[in-house]
Amino acid sequence: MTTKLILFVLTISLFSFLSLQSAFSSEEINKLCNQTPNPEPCKYFMNQNPNHFQPNHNSDYRKMATDLALQRALAAQSHNKYLGSKCRNPKEKAAWADCLKLYQDTIIQLNNTLEKKCTDYDSQTWLSSALTNIETCRTGFVELGVSDFVFPLMSNNVSKLICNTLALKNGSSAVKPETYKSGFPSWVSGGDRKLLQAASVSPNLVVAQDGSGNYKTIKEGLDAAAKRSGSGRFVIRIKSGTYRENLEIGNGLTNIMLVGDGLRNTIITGSRSVGGGSTTFNSATVAVTGDGFIARGITFRNTAGPSNHQAVALRSGSDLSVFYRCGFEGYQDTLYVHSQRQFYKECYIYGTVDFIFGNAAVVLQNCMIYARRPMAQQKNVVTAQGRTDPNQNTGISIHNSRVMAAPDLVPVLSSFKTFLGRPWKLYSRTVYMKTYLDSLVDPAGWLEWDGDFALSTLYYGEYGNSGPSASTGGRVKWGGYKVITSSEASRFTVSNFIAGGSWLPATGVPFTSGL
Repeated sequence: MTTKLILFVLTISLFSFLSLQSAFSSEEINKLCNQTPNPEPCKYFMNQNPNHFQPNHNSDYRKMATDLALQRALAAQSHNKYLGSKCRNPKEKAAWADCLKLYQDTIIQLNNTLEKKCTDYDSQTWLSSALTNIETCRTGFVELGVSDFVFPLMSNNVSKLICNTLALKNGSSAVKPETYKSGFPSWVSGGDRKLLQAASVSPNLVVAQDGSGNYKTIKEGLDAAAKRSGSGRFVIRIKSGTYRENLEIGNGLTNIMLVGDGLRNTIITGSRSVGGGSTTFNSATVAVTGDGFIARGITFRNTAGPSNHQAVALRSGSDLSVFYRCGFEGYQDTLYVHSQRQFYKECYIYGTVDFIFGNAAVVLQNCMIYARRPMAQQKNVVTAQGRTDPNQNTGISIHNSRVMAAPDLVPVLSSFKTFLGRPWKLYSRTVYMKTYLDSLVDPAGWLEWDGDFALSTLYYGEYGNSGPSASTGGRVKWGGYKVITSSEASRFTVSNFIAGGSWLPATGVPFTSGL
């Protein structure tokens, strides 16, 4: 984000304070801040602001808390930019570079919450994503083993202030649930549904390695898309071929659609990994944060292999993104559903350890999920959901899908255990519904992360699953694990996925009364 843009955002933020300005005593500040999970930074930074104001409604409380978080994020980003010269080695530099991107995204999401006309569901999504960004920044330093020097210099109270804002939900506790029409979320427009389902699509440009298109590389096609006028849907057709490219589709590239010639024919591949010196965040072969991204008929692959540990094929932080009939191939950390609202339909996902992970509000519907052969002594784990705050409207929903053994695992199936998920973060939330669980899934179903960490705070649910491993008789006895009956499913939807986050699909899934 440029200095001018940061100053512009800060001016807007301060203006919103002044527009509600009135006397606000220290006693009133303390009373308000004591309602939040982190009262001390709330009190400190509000008392530092000379333009105190008296909120009249709960929405004003939240606006104030969001303003406060935005101001601190702007100050942090300004400070963090100058820490690059203090990095002592490439690993510190890599983690620091991620944080600059993540704080920029946080500033955009906080500003969206303040300035855009949005629903409670929208604002809770953007605030959830903003908090996820700060946690991802910290994680990069930790996983590269360099959290001792630069990261403490970046420490600030942004995450605590965002947690406060998340806790101040507007108005009623209920949020209108997201619904699905014709197999797609309602936020996928009629025109986009036609693009997804059409046998052939009329593209804005064509990428082909053999020279028969407008460009030979996808990067060139995206660079051309960045120069387009307007922000309407822009379709790039990618002809058959294996494209060895690492791609970043950033915030400025909204409403991009990549259309391949089928997941067996159009492949985008890379090999970055934590073992190779990247952060997990930056290891992605393709990373997308531009809103409204759609991909169809493409395989995203990371070939770093199991010995290089975390190695992402695709990372999405694109709000309202859709992946249709796509493939995701890797080993550890294949599909990084990082943040925002995402939908995967009829996709094939291959991996070993935590291979569907992140903190998006994401539904995978009619997908084929394949556990591969891991390294010796490793266990396969399908999901590692990363919710860090109980008010984040995030989680992984796997609906009407299949969990199977990949061909390389089948001959050695008895040598490796496979689990449905484990709690990466304290409020990890994952649900399997009407999904076929083949014999590879361990009878316990779920795996601990570290001792009893998160076992009582997570939410893991199973409803109406089928297959050799669907029996819940031998499942874990954790406080947060639930076998969902029809009556409990109705309560679960109302209390959690309508109030806490409306990402769970309604069609065909009995999570609201009447279905």
